[in-house]
Amino acid sequence: MVLPKVMRLKGYKCFNYIHKYSKRYRGKLMVLKVVKAQEYLIHDNSKSPHYSSCKCAISISNKVSKRAVIRNRLRRLLHDHLRVKLFNNSKSSNYWALISLNTNCLSKNSKDLLEECDNLFFEAGFYR
Repeated sequence: MVLPKVMRLKGYKCFNYIHKYSKRYRGKLMVLKVVKAQEYLIHDNSKSPHYSSCKCAISISNKVSKRAVIRNRLRRLLHDHLRVKLFNNSKSSNYWALISLNTNCLSKNSKDLLEECDNLFFEAGFYR
């Protein structure tokens, strides 16, 4: 599954802001970058109501795998996990999160990947 539209982070200005001002949480398999949301950077033309969920993005380099099928499988796995965990989480409503996978994430199974994702979000204070 893909993230709901209200949880998607889009636009190069948002990503530049995250890379410049974020707090980083490092794990063995991924890096989580979290920053306070800046709504003026998002050009949202839709009239959708504001939901209490954080906006997320996942970055998977070609160094992880040259095959797009594998990168998309990892992205779908993490999107589904984030959708379940963060959709109506009020603690994360004013934050943006960017997950960047490391090159050694393919050597572990998906359970380890999701556990580390939970640990990093717990460390960042998204859920207790």
